[in-house]
Amino acid sequence: MKKLDLNKHSALNEEFIILIFTEGTVIGPKRFIDFFNINEYAPIKNCITKIDNWYEQGAQIIYLTSRKKDSSAQNIKNLLLKYRFPGSYLYYRENSEKYKNVIEALKPNILIEDNCRSIGGSWQISITHVEKKTRESIKSIIVEEFKGIDNLPDNLNDLMNY
Repeated sequence: MKKLDLNKHSALNEEFIILIFTEGTVIGPKRFIDFFNINEYAPIKNCITKIDNWYEQGAQIIYLTSRKKDSSAQNIKNLLLKYRFPGSYLYYRENSEKYKNVIEALKPNILIEDNCRSIGGSWQISITHVEKKTRESIKSIIVEEFKGIDNLPDNLNDLMNY
């Protein structure tokens, strides 16, 4: 697993971690024709405001991308910085690493990801493959792909109980 730094400042509570999948969950194509052009992706609805709110309540925000190459992960980082997403790091897999490996290593309190509808559905969802013991300690929140996170609670306690 590799990571790219996003912001120099740290969260108020680095013990409470929200891991957010990027593509399809909080960034997506502005137009359908740009589906395969990651450089044309933008924030989905008001996700930045939502994430800012969680950050201001003390959560450490980290991201996970589907990209595996350094240059592709850098493109995602550039988008997150361009649109001023709050957060500490962008993680990405390397070699034969699976999403489950990253999630099991990071052990976030909350994992927010989309339903992977465009790539096959539920069997592609990251939390599905995480070891049962670790999975039980993570609050998994699945949102509709490319629909955003606007409907999620603003309050961290409510988010944990969502």
